[in-house]
Amino acid sequence: MKLLARLKSTLLLVVVACIISTSAHSNGLSGLYALVKRRMPSHSNAFIFNLSTSISSDVDTFKIRDASHDEGAGNAKIYIECTTISACARGLYTYVTEFGGVDIWWTGSRLDQLPHQLPTVQEPVTRSAIVPYRYFFNTVTFDYTAAFYTFDDWSLLLDWLALRGVNLPLAWVGYEYILVEVFREAGLTDAEIADFLSGPAFQAWNRFGNIQGSWSGDLPTQWVNDQFALQKQIIPRMVELGMTPVLPSFTGFVPRALHNLYPNASIVNGSQWVGFSSTYTNVSFLEPFDPLFAILQKSFIDKQVAAYGNVSHIYTLDQYNENDPYSGDPAYLRNVTSATFASLRAADPEAIWLMQGWLFFSGQTFWTTERVQAYLGGIPGNDSMIILDLYSEAQPQWERLSSYYGKKWVWCELHDFGGSMGFEGNFVNVTAEPLRALTSPGSSMVGMGLTPEGLEGNEIIYDVLLDQAWSPTAINRTSYVSSWVSRRYYISDLPSSAINAWEILGATVYSNRDPSSQSTVKSILELAPALSGLVNRTGPPLPTLVFYDTNTTIVPALQMLIQAGYESKSLLNIPEFKYDLVDVTRQLLANRFITLYETLVATYTSSSSSSATITAAGQPLLQLMHDLDELLLTNDYFLLANWISAARSLSHGNASYAAFLEYNARNQITLWGPTGEINDYASKQWGGLVGTYYVPRWTAFVEYLVGTKANGTAYNATTVANAMLMIGEQWDTQTWGQTVNWETVGDSWSMVQALATKYT
Repeated sequence: MKLLARLKSTLLLVVVACIISTSAHSNGLSGLYALVKRRMPSHSNAFIFNLSTSISSDVDTFKIRDASHDEGAGNAKIYIECTTISACARGLYTYVTEFGGVDIWWTGSRLDQLPHQLPTVQEPVTRSAIVPYRYFFNTVTFDYTAAFYTFDDWSLLLDWLALRGVNLPLAWVGYEYILVEVFREAGLTDAEIADFLSGPAFQAWNRFGNIQGSWSGDLPTQWVNDQFALQKQIIPRMVELGMTPVLPSFTGFVPRALHNLYPNASIVNGSQWVGFSSTYTNVSFLEPFDPLFAILQKSFIDKQVAAYGNVSHIYTLDQYNENDPYSGDPAYLRNVTSATFASLRAADPEAIWLMQGWLFFSGQTFWTTERVQAYLGGIPGNDSMIILDLYSEAQPQWERLSSYYGKKWVWCELHDFGGSMGFEGNFVNVTAEPLRALTSPGSSMVGMGLTPEGLEGNEIIYDVLLDQAWSPTAINRTSYVSSWVSRRYYISDLPSSAINAWEILGATVYSNRDPSSQSTVKSILELAPALSGLVNRTGPPLPTLVFYDTNTTIVPALQMLIQAGYESKSLLNIPEFKYDLVDVTRQLLANRFITLYETLVATYTSSSSSSATITAAGQPLLQLMHDLDELLLTNDYFLLANWISAARSLSHGNASYAAFLEYNARNQITLWGPTGEINDYASKQWGGLVGTYYVPRWTAFVEYLVGTKANGTAYNATTVANAMLMIGEQWDTQTWGQTVNWETVGDSWSMVQALATKYT
C-alpha cells in the first residue's frame, strides 16, 4: 500500500514530467518505427505503436496485445499502446524479450533473430514504471567509454537505452564547441581558450573543473567541430526515441586569462586535484553571484538552443565535484546556488538543475549536513533540481541528508570505477533498496538510473536495475538469471549447465553485500608493481580485495560454461557466449595472479632466498600474463587495438592528429596524467595492453628484485616507482599507426579449455 501511495503521489510531478513528454511527443512515433527497421528489418511492419490518452496512469505505462485480427492492421501482429514514447519503447522491449526471447547487448543487437512467426500475446500485458525518470550516464562515461565513439556506436547504445525505458540521458558531446563560442564572445583569444581546454580522453574532468589544459598539446579545432557535428546526430536520435537529453550549461570554470579581461570580476581558484601540478589544476572559477556569470550562462544556453532546438529544459551543472568551495560558510554556499539557479532561469524560465551527488560522499568531511542544507537551500522549491545519488548501491547519501531535504533525487548505481573489469555486483541491493528508498517516509525520490564510470562487463547487474524500474516488487534473482541467460545465449537447445554457471555467479560475485568492497575489483596485475600495498585494498578508487572464494565460484562457473559448449556446439557461434567464456577465464587468471605475486614477495623477503629462487618464483607470474594476453587476443571485444584504432580513425588521415589522439587513448588507460597522477586508475585487461605494457613492467620488477639480491642492495620503492613511470612514459608516446595487427589471433574456445585445465 505504501508503494501504491508513492506511485499516486507522482501526480505532484506532472509539471516536471511534462518537460519530457512534450519534447518527446513533438516527434511522434517515427523514431520507434525506425528502431524496429534498424534492429528487426524482417519485422519492420509487424508492430503498431499508439500514443494513447485512454490509459489512465500518472506514470509511464504501456499495454501490449495481439493485433493480428484488428481491422486495418495489415501485416502488423503486435499492438503497443502507451502514454509516452519511452513507455512504447519499453513495451517493445518487453515483447521481444519475454515473448520473442531475444535481446540487445553491449556486444551487439540480437533482435534480428526474433522468430519469423511472431509469438502471440494471448492476454494483454500492461505495465507501468515505478518512477518518472530512468536516468543514464556519468559525466566521466563520456571519456572512459565513449571518448572515441562514432555515431554507429552511439546508435547501438541509444537503442539499448530506449528499449530498456531510459528517458533521461546525459548529453555532453559537443560541449566544447558552444563553450568556445561563448568565450570568444566574451573577448578571449583562441590561444587563451586553448590553454584551458583538455585533451579528448580527459574532457570530463575539465568540465568538472578538476583540470585545465592539455599535456599532449592543444585541443585541435577539428576535434571540437567533429564532436559538435556528432552531437547534432545524437540529440535528434535521443528525442525521437522518447528521451529528454540532459544538456550542459555554463558551470563557471573559465580560462585564467578571463581575469585579465575582467579584472573586477569575482574569480577564485579551485582546489588542487589529486596531485596535479598547478599548471593543470586549481581551475579558475567565476563565482555565480558575479554579474558576468549570468551573461555567460545566457550566451551559452541561447547558442545551445540555436544549435539543437528547444529539446530540453534540464541542465547538468556540477561546481564542486572533488573540488572544494572557496568558502565553507553556509551563507556563501547558499549564495552560490541561488545565483547559479537564477542564471539558469534567466536564460530558460523552465530550467531544472541536475547535479551529480558524488561530492556529498567523496567530500563528506567538508559537506556536513549544515553545509549541504545551505547549498541545496539556495534553490527555490523542490521541483527546480534533480540530484543523482550517484553511489546508491554502496554509499547512499539520501538517508544521511534526509532525502536531500525535499529536493528530487534519483537512486543510482555507479559500480564501475574507471571502466574496471573485475566481477562484482549487489543483486539484492539494486532490486530491494530502490523500493525501500521510494517508500521511505518523506522520500522525494523520482528516478532510478545507471551512472557507471565506464561500461566494461558485469552487464547483468546494470540490466536488472533498469528492469527493476518497471517492477513494484523486488525482482527474484533466480528466475531473473535464468531468463537473462536464455536470452543472452539465444539457442533452442540451451544446456542447463549454462544457466547453472550464471546461477553460481549470481549467488556469489553478484551478491556482494559488503559496502567496503562494493566497487569493481581491480586486478593487481594492472597496477604498478611494488613489494607491498597491492593486495586486499577495499573501497574506491582502486579496490583489489577479492571478496569471494575463486575455487567455489569462478572455477565451477567456468567449468559449467565449458560443459555447455560441449553439450551444444551452436553456443560457440553466439558472440555473447564467447565473450563470457573469455571474461570468466580472464577473471580466473587475474585472481590466480595474486597467489603467484604473494609467492614472489615471500620468496624475496625470505632470509634464505637467492637470485635463482626469485627468478624461479617470478616465472609463473610472467607466464600467466603471457597466457592472459594470448587469451584476450582471441576475442574482438578484449582488444587494445579497438581503443587505439577508434581514436586514430577520427584523424581524417592527418598523421600528427592521429598521433595526438593515440597518445590520449594510451595515456588515459596507463599514467592518466603527464607524470602518472592517477596511474592505472583506468587500466584494462585487454589483449595487447597486457602483453606490451603490463608484462614489461612486471618483467622489470622481477629483474630488479633479482638484481638487488645479487648485489646485496636494499629494495628501494622510489627506484621501482620511477622505473615504472619511465616505462609508462615510453609506452604512451609510441604509435602503432597502420603496422599493428588489429585482428584477433587464435581461437577462444581452445584457449579457454587449455587455460581452464592449467589454472583450475
